[in-house]
Amino acid sequence: MAKLRVGVVSPEREIWSGEADMVIAKTVDGEIGIMPGHAPVLGVLVEGGVLRVKRGGESDLVAAVHGGFISVASNDVSILAEAAELGSEVDVAAARDALQRAQSSIEAGQEDADIRLAAKRARARLRAAGEEV
Repeated sequence: MAKLRVGVVSPEREIWSGEADMVIAKTVDGEIGIMPGHAPVLGVLVEGGVLRVKRGGESDLVAAVHGGFISVASNDVSILAEAAELGSEVDVAAARDALQRAQSSIEAGQEDADIRLAAKRARARLRAAGEEV
């Protein structure tokens, strides 16, 4: 069976690259699933999304992805994220603390775009780490 060649990069580093059977990402137009033979696509990734890379017999690779683009062409999938973090790298305690601070600010009526963004990112990091949010 054909495989996808997948690369996940952010401005800081290459997050992951390898072969996969399927990639699932959330774009501004909705969730998209990419399998070998998929038509070419260019999509804008949502802020605070979770990327899932299905790798056959291995466990899924899961990452918190904060904005950027997904590009698909000829079984090559490129995730160009503004910021990204593998679920296995997430500091769960720090992410829970960031979410709690954001929620406390919202409850205190101090909600603004930065606080909403912090809450989205913290939720995505926790979901990528396999935590319930």
